[in-house]
Amino acid sequence: MKKILFLATTALLFSACGGKDASVNDVIAQGDLESIRAKKSELSEQQKSIEDELQKLDSVISTMSRDEKLPLVTTVTAKAAKFDHFLELQGNVKTKQNVLVYPEMSGTLQRVYVKDGQRVSAGQLLATIDDGGMSSQLSQLKTQAELSKTTFERRKRLWEQKIGSEIEYLSAKTNYEAAEDAIKQAQSQLGKSTIRAPFSGIIDDVIKDQGTVVSPGPDSEVFRIVNLSDMYIEVDVPETYLDGIKVGKEAKVYFPVLGDTIVTKVRQTGNFINPSNRAFTIEIPVPNKKGNIKPNLTAKVNINDYTSENAIVIPQSIISENAEGDQYVFIAELDGSENEAILKKSIIQTGKTQGSQIEVLSGISDGDYIIEEGARSVKNGQKVQILNDETDEQ
Repeated sequence: MKKILFLATTALLFSACGGKDASVNDVIAQGDLESIRAKKSELSEQQKSIEDELQKLDSVISTMSRDEKLPLVTTVTAKAAKFDHFLELQGNVKTKQNVLVYPEMSGTLQRVYVKDGQRVSAGQLLATIDDGGMSSQLSQLKTQAELSKTTFERRKRLWEQKIGSEIEYLSAKTNYEAAEDAIKQAQSQLGKSTIRAPFSGIIDDVIKDQGTVVSPGPDSEVFRIVNLSDMYIEVDVPETYLDGIKVGKEAKVYFPVLGDTIVTKVRQTGNFINPSNRAFTIEIPVPNKKGNIKPNLTAKVNINDYTSENAIVIPQSIISENAEGDQYVFIAELDGSENEAILKKSIIQTGKTQGSQIEVLSGISDGDYIIEEGARSVKNGQKVQILNDETDEQ
């Protein structure tokens, strides 16, 4: 039977291609592009015709030769399931509560109450600055205010009894209010002699030592305070993914240094496309229960930008490609014999890839048996023997 196939194949090839070398050379010698293209199309049609004939012969041989050993293959069953695609990006950990604390008045740093690494609460006293006698001035203002208050209250009682002039009453009232305002102003100014924590966090660095002369302005920071409980990752996303990345999308964050992965969601998406890199910024909150995540730590972020609830997903390794660039797989069609099937080549359209898996948009139906192992060594219409029990389970 193999000799018959060889002789038939030889005859077909000879009839299709015999004597063609000379005519091909003649066409090339003419130098006419259209003639060359026409000749190529003619030969391509002859090649396809020969392949069809060969497949018919293979099918007949497979049917007639019952004793021939069948190719062994394994199959994977196409199943419709939810498919999530993740976009892989890189970002840096940040916190909005990472600030330098500056003094609000000039003077000597009289006392520092905290040290590096200490946890503090919002409003906690961190340091005091020599007030230059301002507290004494405040005491004097309070004394004067008490006198103004007593004078005003007396003038008020007399005025209510129609005793004294109105101008005396109004003058006493004005003096009292002015004294109260002076006290408030002095208290506000004196409050600047204390440095307090703007929020709860950790004293990351005590920059100025006790006894140092400080003043408002650049290079006069006294503390750095950081809050590690409200961390987030800032990621630049290419504008092509603008429709896929939305608030609430799932994100998997991996920290290479820590070897730890956290599952979270996109908290905020930017409304501005940066013209320098054609990307928009997103924020992803990062829980920091262990306290080991630090600002500026590098993270790999996988963001869910596409989801299909009913997708056919198969391994990329079982997909082949023909000369025209079409992707195809072999589908096993059971012929009634035990663990035997006839193969059918199916042209497929693919979608997104995730790891070693790829989404198939068309060409495969739910429940089809796709050839996995042995897919590279079989042909369309060929009869094969299936090794695995994938088909029996269906």
